[in-house]
Amino acid sequence: MDTITRRKFLQVFGAGAAGAVATSLTIEDIAQAAMDRPLPLGTPILVVVTLYGGNDGLNTLVPVNDPIYQAMRPGIAYSPDQVLPLAEDLYLNGAMDGLFSFWQKNQVAIVRGVGYPNPDRSHFTSMAIWQSATLAAVKTGWLGRWIETQPRDPLLAISLGSVLPPLLAGANGFGSVLPLGGLRIPTGAVGNDCRRISAPSTSDNELQALAAQTMRDLFTVSSDITPILRGPAPAAPDLPTSIGGNAGGETNLSQQLDVVAKLIAAGAPTRVWSASLGGFDTHADGKDSQSVLLDVVSDGITRFMAQLKSTQRSQDVVVLVYSEFGRRVRANASEGTDHGTSGPVFVIGEKVKGGFYGDQPSLANLKNDDLTVTTDFRDVYATILEKVLQTPAERVLGNWRGRIPLL
Repeated sequence: MDTITRRKFLQVFGAGAAGAVATSLTIEDIAQAAMDRPLPLGTPILVVVTLYGGNDGLNTLVPVNDPIYQAMRPGIAYSPDQVLPLAEDLYLNGAMDGLFSFWQKNQVAIVRGVGYPNPDRSHFTSMAIWQSATLAAVKTGWLGRWIETQPRDPLLAISLGSVLPPLLAGANGFGSVLPLGGLRIPTGAVGNDCRRISAPSTSDNELQALAAQTMRDLFTVSSDITPILRGPAPAAPDLPTSIGGNAGGETNLSQQLDVVAKLIAAGAPTRVWSASLGGFDTHADGKDSQSVLLDVVSDGITRFMAQLKSTQRSQDVVVLVYSEFGRRVRANASEGTDHGTSGPVFVIGEKVKGGFYGDQPSLANLKNDDLTVTTDFRDVYATILEKVLQTPAERVLGNWRGRIPLL
């Protein structure tokens, strides 16, 4: 009876192994790799932070002294005492004081006016364009196509969460997902039964043996990976004090970046990490809502970068922050903003050449009452591919030739 139960279980489990391999192998391989094949020191690591909803670029990188800005945004425009001075009469949102400290160290590149030709104001379409790095309807992400240029390894690129973003999906290769909180391994009688039926057997066919091995591995590595995820993040000795507190306490983005910091410190052989924060579709109460979100982003990244300071990998990490579009220039009747076009992209890291790149869109020269696109987003991606991921951009972006000297 036990043999029949075991065989039937492995047949069912094995039949779904192909579809579940990304999630199962991610946890297993992270634990094994952190112990057996840590990423060599000095290997560049990319952390992508996606801001879903369309971040308001004009209230992130603020032209506070421009009379057109003040006139077109009654009720949601910032005053000079609410923002942080950068350069060229541009200011950073006052909630981003942590990120401002990295700007002062020349470790933040702000690429201005980033977008693509003929902008689409649909969340779905615009995010698909940003994540695929193509204006055509394709089903692969730009980092998914990069994954396919590398030796196959499910740990190469990992997204925090339960769903793989299109960003990491290739035609034949893909990234993996890592849910927050680590593994939840069955315990008690159920756990004992699972351990028993996962024992090796000479009567197993190849697929059944793989299914049994996978379950055994889950139990084996659970004791290794779970303490890493549940334990404290690396110490952050130079974490700055945020003026006014963190406006809401711990956030999901902070939890994601804490896990990434722990696994980078543990030596996971992962070159790309993907994290995200939603809520940027600020059609109403835009100023206050966005301020809270930008505080979350700034504090989360600042904490993450400071945590890495206690490791030997702080110079290896580059953080890319983007959103699918900016917001309209003119405020709406609900003291918010509607879907727009271009916006700033942030690239952060100790090896980043800080400063402004690209032209700031002029409020006196709008296109269809909206900001023009002055920098194509593929210029950013091509630079990241070559300078961080050490891969010729044409292997992912075709013959795209734009580059930005920020690394």
